[in-house]
Amino acid sequence: MTHGDDGYLLDNRQSEAGERFDAFAHLFDPTTFRHLEALGVRRGWRCWEVGAGGTSVVSWLAERVGPTGRVVATDIDTSRIAAAARPPVEVRVHDVGAEEPPGEGFDLVHARLVLVHVPDRERALASMIKALRPGGRLLLEDADPALQPLLCPDEHGPAEELANRLRRGFRRLLADRGADLSYGRRLPRLLREAGLHRVEADAYFPLTSAACTALESATVRQIRGRLVAAGLATDEEIDRHLHHVASGTMDLATAPMISAWGHKE
Repeated sequence: MTHGDDGYLLDNRQSEAGERFDAFAHLFDPTTFRHLEALGVRRGWRCWEVGAGGTSVVSWLAERVGPTGRVVATDIDTSRIAAAARPPVEVRVHDVGAEEPPGEGFDLVHARLVLVHVPDRERALASMIKALRPGGRLLLEDADPALQPLLCPDEHGPAEELANRLRRGFRRLLADRGADLSYGRRLPRLLREAGLHRVEADAYFPLTSAACTALESATVRQIRGRLVAAGLATDEEIDRHLHHVASGTMDLATAPMISAWGHKE
């Protein structure tokens, strides 16, 4: 769920967005699917996938709930999920931080890497809980870049030093647009304070993988103009970093993704 100039840094309509969604799917789908299975998603369930972005989770949910279920997939830009709009999937343009939920009585509401970018996170969380039926499950998964801020935790040379400096620039751009870079760690408390029960959480933290490399390349190419315009990097430094990334010789990490879940009373 990403806007362009209206507050969000990473635009779904840019060509690199597809590469980023593919990388997120490779990195985080196994964790997400493990949690969804544990929460008991099954045939006939009504699910709301918030800020869907890509189609991998929507497709998994559709297969699991079957023809008697329903999956409402929403985003402020649905261009990359429109292809999934066939029963049991309904695709809607929707801003979770500004609009009423697209229905009620959901068995499951799920959002991944969404709320950290939403200016009115409190309203968005309240909306998702409101949409649940009694006994319904909420699964929120969000990054916490401040918990582990480095692209290269093993900063052992100039290439890694440059990589971490550019990552600091990226975090500054996110923060300037209202992203909460320490939101993930607060999810368990926020779910309890909202009245959910049986709240648990865990975190997934990839240190190096081909998907981490692909994600970094796509992200830097997508924001390079903003990094340069803000004086956070030069074009030469970005080209040098992209060359290092493409070489496959660095261990590139992501921010931890914290998953928190609970049940509505």
